[in-house]
Amino acid sequence: MLFAITGIVFISRLFHIQIIDDKYKVSAKNNALRYIYKYPARGLIYDRFGKLMVYNCASFDLVVVPIEIKNLDTLKFCNLIGISKDEFDKRMKKIINLSGYHQVSVFESDLPNHVYSQFQESSSSYNGFYIQNRTKRAYTLPIAAHTFGYIGEVSPSILEKDDYYRPGDYIGINGIEKFYEKELRGEKGLNVRVVDVHNSIQGSYKDGKLDKKPIPGKDLFSSLDMELQNYAESLMVNKRGGIVAIEPATGEVLAIVSEPSYDPNLLIGRERSKHYLQLQNDEQNHPLYNRAIMTRYPPGSTFKVVNALAALQEGILNENTLFSCYGGYRISDNHTIDCHAHTSPLAIRPAIAYSCNSWFCWAFKRFVDNNKFSSSREGYEKWREYVMNLGFGRQLGIDLPNEFGGTVPEAEYYDKLKGSRKWYANSIVSVAIGQGEIGATPLQLANLTAIIANRGYYIVPHVIKAVGNEKNVNKNFKTKYQTGIDKKYFDIIVDGMEMAVTSGTATVAQIDGITVCAKTGTAQDPPRKNHSVFIAFAPKDEPKIAVAVLVENSGFGATYAAPIASLMIEYYINREVKRKDMEYNIRNTVLLNRNQ
Repeated sequence: MLFAITGIVFISRLFHIQIIDDKYKVSAKNNALRYIYKYPARGLIYDRFGKLMVYNCASFDLVVVPIEIKNLDTLKFCNLIGISKDEFDKRMKKIINLSGYHQVSVFESDLPNHVYSQFQESSSSYNGFYIQNRTKRAYTLPIAAHTFGYIGEVSPSILEKDDYYRPGDYIGINGIEKFYEKELRGEKGLNVRVVDVHNSIQGSYKDGKLDKKPIPGKDLFSSLDMELQNYAESLMVNKRGGIVAIEPATGEVLAIVSEPSYDPNLLIGRERSKHYLQLQNDEQNHPLYNRAIMTRYPPGSTFKVVNALAALQEGILNENTLFSCYGGYRISDNHTIDCHAHTSPLAIRPAIAYSCNSWFCWAFKRFVDNNKFSSSREGYEKWREYVMNLGFGRQLGIDLPNEFGGTVPEAEYYDKLKGSRKWYANSIVSVAIGQGEIGATPLQLANLTAIIANRGYYIVPHVIKAVGNEKNVNKNFKTKYQTGIDKKYFDIIVDGMEMAVTSGTATVAQIDGITVCAKTGTAQDPPRKNHSVFIAFAPKDEPKIAVAVLVENSGFGATYAAPIASLMIEYYINREVKRKDMEYNIRNTVLLNRNQ
């Protein structure tokens, strides 16, 4: 009887092991087979004219199969690699915990050339360790760091979610490298080999039927103009802020700058972690932060054209509506929004040209407090609808990670702040001139400029125009988004922006032979100095470039942002700059880290 019971238990356990619980089967399979991965070359990145910007160069990783380690002189090995015995033990423990004793794992990435050579000369002394070929990124120019992004070792959380990756694999962590990771990475190759009890490879498993060759990543064709990008960055040296330049008709981003920046070569290879920590710990300049798409700045007077377009389309004003200005817009007995000296009264075109604060405050009041709405709250919600349709208060959807949407508060925000039914246009009138709660990224300001250049529509700004080959156009960015504002009202705004350059606040942006349309902005940032802001496009007819520039805490819009924008326009259209004095002054102006 006892024998029978023992037999039943034994058979049941055997059935469970062989049929139900497959972990033993998997373990046995892993011990008999070795999976050797082959890493493909990552896709290259070209600029809009086919110039190579990001490429690959050879890299050699030291990998290990723990079960094969025999008679290792650990101290000699550690001296070769340049690590301590404790670090060796720590790495081996981690590798065994993650991948076991029988699989290939990365022990040291991107060996220095002299270590690679020494290892190759004495590899027979290090049983269980092998060289694995890979590639690492390289850049033709040290530019566009925030846009390119970088790659690094895959994190444990991604390993849990995505079975494509193995410990030690690389993945795009930011920028284009992250957004287009699946296109750039390609597909790993695999060789499955049978090993004997001594862990010696005996041959291919199933005659190599499971083997596959690596598939290289797809090349990306960027919309960036590498030379314009390089030129724009040279103008922003020793300054803090952002630039975005767009081809209006296509939404293709020509240049995108965030300063302070860093050399993208710092975040490749063995020193990546060290350099990353240095950049991350720079609390004064925050060079890793992408101001062009992540910082919500007050747009200042560049926002006035938004306010004007809303009022024109809603029929609240027309092109001949006059408002007087006596040095400012009076909100109450003790509160006035000041304005600078100019003729008065003004219609909309000269109001844009001279950037009259009073005119746009009156326009906002006429809109929000208008009797056609049941309340100022309803009037504000309608005004906000126009603002949102012009690309503010939400993400535009650029093909880069971590885009911020800016700020255009909902009416509920003011209900909580000021009390329901207790606020009117004058309560929040500073938003009419791009101050108060309004926050916009340089990307949103550039997109607004492209909308004006197009007289009413935009295509989502993007940095990759084709994937795989130049003719394989990125279909995600073909839709034209209409703003719901008639072309005839944009024509009025364009006239005002042209006047700003010919005779208004933006004369510094004049370029011989090119009709530039622009709007200055001087955005308050108390208690610090004002931001210098500028939007412009050119030529007036059939525009080729729309650009937004913001230089933090540097003063008037015409002082720094306007020269930078006009130099970029001149360079992009003519491929040369004749205003060498202006170029020299901007390049050699130091605004960074000064006592403001």
